[in-house]
Amino acid sequence: MEFTAKNIRDDQQALEELLKLGLRATPVTVIDGEVIVGFDRGKIERLLGIS
Repeated sequence: MEFTAKNIRDDQQALEELLKLGLRATPVTVIDGEVIVGFDRGKIERLLGIS
């Protein structure tokens, strides 16, 4: 499984991406266009097909 970690404190572009989503909270996980704010193990596993 491939992923990209982004740190909004060190990466201005990552912060801009977060703000474009209309969000101001972290963590944010985006899987196939589905945005998950906070940590929701069940939803992440479902979207990855590993539940």
